[in-house]
Amino acid sequence: MRPTAPDPSDAAAWNAYLAEGNAKQARKRVAADVLLRDPSGRVLLVNPTYKPGWDLPGGMAEANEPPEDTVRRELMEELGLRITLLGLLIVDWVAPHGPWDDQLAFIFDGGVLQADQVDRLRPRDGELSEAAFVPAAEAAGRLRDRIRHRFEHALKALETGRPLYLHDGGAAM
Repeated sequence: MRPTAPDPSDAAAWNAYLAEGNAKQARKRVAADVLLRDPSGRVLLVNPTYKPGWDLPGGMAEANEPPEDTVRRELMEELGLRITLLGLLIVDWVAPHGPWDDQLAFIFDGGVLQADQVDRLRPRDGELSEAAFVPAAEAAGRLRDRIRHRFEHALKALETGRPLYLHDGGAAM
């Protein structure tokens, strides 16, 4: 039986009703990465110290943090880089795997960095051991399967100017 909603004009009862629903609804983990290029078209990859393999710059959202703010925060913390995002490339629903529940993974277009930004770019904290600009084909070879599929779709979205929605790295629609 579905609970009866209180009168919305009773603010306290309405907020209690909404809080109860909020407590019962699923919560999603959110990851947000960025596709950044140098003036010659190479893409930026980072090598995290806390997991195997290379990755796109970005990370996990904090509680109630919008994905685009996640990317900006992670870039500043890990690389000392401030950028303007140019748009959304990918939203990927990632099914539960291993000990993890499902998640939403975003990739944003970070555009092309200026040559002086590229020259100054280096890891700023212990989460990254390396940062490197590499050709897209080499990047695909360095990335683990899950992120590689997302990366390849991000390149297509960049080319077509249309964001893509994926399921586990594959086209959903």
